[in-house]
Amino acid sequence: MCGIVGYIGTEDAKEILLRGLEKLEYRGYDSAGIALVNDEGVHVYKEKGRIATLRDVVDSSEEGSVGIGHTRWATHGPPSKVNAHPHRSVTERYTMVHNGVIENYEQLRREYLANVEMISDTDTEIVVQLIDRFAKEGSSTEEAFRKVLSLLKGSYAIALLDNNDAETIYVGKNKSPLLVGLSDGVNVVASDAMAMLHVTNEFVELMDKEIVVVTRDNATIKSLDGDVISRDSYIAELDASDIEKGTYPHYMLKEIDEQPYVIRNIISKYKTDDETIKLEEDIRQAMLDADRIYIIAAGTSYHAGLVGKQLIERIANKPVETHIASEFLYNMPLLSENPLFIFISQSGETADSRGVLVAVKELGYKTLTITNVPGSTLSREADHTLHTYAGPEIAVASTKAYTAQMAVLAILAVDTAKAAGITMNFDPLQELAIVANAMETLTDKKDVMEQIARDYLSVSRNCFFIGRAADYYVCLEGALKLKEISYIQAEGFAGGELKHGTIALIEDGTPVIGIATQEHVNLSIRGNMKEVVARGASPCMISMEGQEEEDDQLVIPHVHEYLTPLVSVIPLQLISYYAALHRDCDVDKPRNLAKSVTVE
Repeated sequence: MCGIVGYIGTEDAKEILLRGLEKLEYRGYDSAGIALVNDEGVHVYKEKGRIATLRDVVDSSEEGSVGIGHTRWATHGPPSKVNAHPHRSVTERYTMVHNGVIENYEQLRREYLANVEMISDTDTEIVVQLIDRFAKEGSSTEEAFRKVLSLLKGSYAIALLDNNDAETIYVGKNKSPLLVGLSDGVNVVASDAMAMLHVTNEFVELMDKEIVVVTRDNATIKSLDGDVISRDSYIAELDASDIEKGTYPHYMLKEIDEQPYVIRNIISKYKTDDETIKLEEDIRQAMLDADRIYIIAAGTSYHAGLVGKQLIERIANKPVETHIASEFLYNMPLLSENPLFIFISQSGETADSRGVLVAVKELGYKTLTITNVPGSTLSREADHTLHTYAGPEIAVASTKAYTAQMAVLAILAVDTAKAAGITMNFDPLQELAIVANAMETLTDKKDVMEQIARDYLSVSRNCFFIGRAADYYVCLEGALKLKEISYIQAEGFAGGELKHGTIALIEDGTPVIGIATQEHVNLSIRGNMKEVVARGASPCMISMEGQEEEDDQLVIPHVHEYLTPLVSVIPLQLISYYAALHRDCDVDKPRNLAKSVTVE
């Protein structure tokens, strides 16, 4: 949610900032703005809506070699030009952008700013006005900045400009991601490295409760007490071409098509020279030592965690619980004596999951993060990390990150089983290779998926997905994809639950998509489909080769029973994509949603 960019160098910052914000559109936002600094002062441009709208209001003749920019996802106050960032202090000396949520902003306003009239509804404005107040009382900008940050409770990533010092950007971070990029005579600020790859690929990670004083030639990291901190930079291993659409009309379609490559990449990354799995010994031992695994995740990653529970229990014979992060954080169950917590997150910045991570680490428990971003907060703060190697995922609706998570969970389960001496007839690397081929077969059948979307979802206001066992987990993900991007009310149900209430919603023409890839429940789910047909539903059956029947709408290639969710989800991703396309929805940037949920 939200994104920050900043630039201080020798070129005109305007286009650099706008391009950077465009790279952050995937994070979700409803307004945007930039501030440019030149000899005449700070010039602020902001607008509700997309970056394209912001471009229309930016004065093309205005130039400046220093600036900051922001995309806002509304938390305090509705989307509007007034609430959009950057925000300015009452004296207009300070201009600031902020990601996160300041939990004690009302208290700070009452205590320090009772006589200051606020312009916006945001918690952000409290911060910039407070910096201005402390500066007027005699503090230097850096001192005022550190003092204010020490008072804040909650999450923040902040970039601040001082109209009296056009040669510096002040940066601070707590719980929200922020990087400083380094180059020769140029330094940048970004919520995500990909936003500033067109300037540099060398970055420094910031830790919680640190500030950075950024000039053209230096980036000095300090604690809130003012102590200088030394930290090495790293090279972002991203190819700029990876974050471009190329010939694709949408990132989502590109990322669906990339899934066979991602699976093959995972195989290559986790394969030894003798064709076996390689994992760090510490991770293997943590799995063996645990008496119970707790998988913590949200959204699509939670659905991957449900599949992961089944994989680990069936293959490694370890008991597993899968929990929604936001619920676990405030309603922690009784825990086993020696648990291992596995956090699954595409971005590695999910705020709810991080809250759980902090809580369980305080209790002394071991933690493992499975993520697509190895330098992310969840990766950095957990004891261990497994990388999914999916490459940048830009579309808000996750596709390749989801299948990558399940593939890595399968590898983890098999590695644990082998280390425990469990005999099995399942080679994950070989079976994943078959999965990659099956994915490719399905992505080549886009015309079939598009026709299903036309036939079933062109005018429908709702849709149900039903399955049993692992297929039920896929139904949850299929329903999430459809509602995310097409705004069709969609729900995934276990087939046996239909008779316990849901079947009352079936009307003439209601689309019901059934998944049948599990042999032991194949006849049961087909019986459920007959029940909804008898009540007027429009049925669409997706089955696996070897279990198909004549009237099935789609038959997917056969893969190992453990790995069917990686393949059966592909048609649901494509059907959702085409349903959204036919309804003229913004496929890559659905309303109200964010790619990286960095606030609770």
